[in-house]
Amino acid sequence: MTTQNVREIRIDPIVPTRSVLISTARGKRPRKDEPSLPRDVSEHEETCPFCLGNEHQTPPPVLQSPASGQWEIRVVENLYPILNDDPIVPGLIPGMQQVIEGYGHHEIIIDHSNHGIALHQMSKQHLALLFSVYQERMQFLYQTYPRVRYILVFKNFGKAAGGSIPHTHSQIIAMPLVPHNVQDEVECSRSFYDKTGSCIFCTLIDEALPLETTSFDRSSGEKHQNYQPGNYFIEQGKHFIAIKPFASRYEWEIHILPLKHQSNFLYATDEEFNDLAGVLKRTMTRLEAVIGEVQYNYFLHTVPHVKNSTDSALSFHWHLEICPRTSIPSGFELGSGLFVNTINPEEAALQLRQINLP
Repeated sequence: MTTQNVREIRIDPIVPTRSVLISTARGKRPRKDEPSLPRDVSEHEETCPFCLGNEHQTPPPVLQSPASGQWEIRVVENLYPILNDDPIVPGLIPGMQQVIEGYGHHEIIIDHSNHGIALHQMSKQHLALLFSVYQERMQFLYQTYPRVRYILVFKNFGKAAGGSIPHTHSQIIAMPLVPHNVQDEVECSRSFYDKTGSCIFCTLIDEALPLETTSFDRSSGEKHQNYQPGNYFIEQGKHFIAIKPFASRYEWEIHILPLKHQSNFLYATDEEFNDLAGVLKRTMTRLEAVIGEVQYNYFLHTVPHVKNSTDSALSFHWHLEICPRTSIPSGFELGSGLFVNTINPEEAALQLRQINLP
């Protein structure tokens, strides 16, 4: 495959104030890569606090599935929470500085009893169960903590992605404010809807969907169905689609969205979770085939739990963002706020599509 040099600044269609520099020549610069450590693939690790038999090393579960017998998914409070509901009054700071109490709740979701299993190796049924656990805990936390305005579900897998424990796990944090990147998506998508009457996410999905055409053989009269995938199409199920963002911040970044408009993850059904599980499993299999051992972050963006959330019901579209970590942000990126992507997103999407799945 010949790679065409690309050097352009792409404006994020969802959040226009966010831009990405696509510079494929930058990826050819000489550099000495650190040798990657092999992933721990053992099924059980004696010293791991998340492994079967070591349950005494964590707080008691707030949810376990199944409820009795050997568990498949276990949810516990984080021993070292980012936010907590302990009543700590913030100090008074004079001048322009402002402080918000670090109120909230932080839980660990132990995704699987198997210590070294990767996401693409989990069964479709297990992944569907994992998403239903996310939903159940979000519903519980919103009902239990009325001051919470947003709940973020995320997963760090691998040291490059900030994973401190190799045993597969996710985290869920309830917070008293809406994170600015989510708020930016909400406000910009609402602005697009006010101008066009359409959801920006739905519009991008329509552009990514494969184009189906019909042709006829003049000599035989035989009908042929032709499918031309969109430039950013990766994977599709009955209810979900995986697409490559036009302005991808990370080389192999992928977003998974419901095909039909849906703003709130809390309203997703078991049938939809089953389809989401299949799309996620196939997507991660493609990533594994193209870039090898995937270290990544993924996080769930859904409509915030605030008074005017109904205003965003028609304009916002919940989604899962998968961000493989194949490079470390440089001083230019940190200083400018401009992400640098060394792989053309269209070519990355093509490489992922070309993987033949069983």
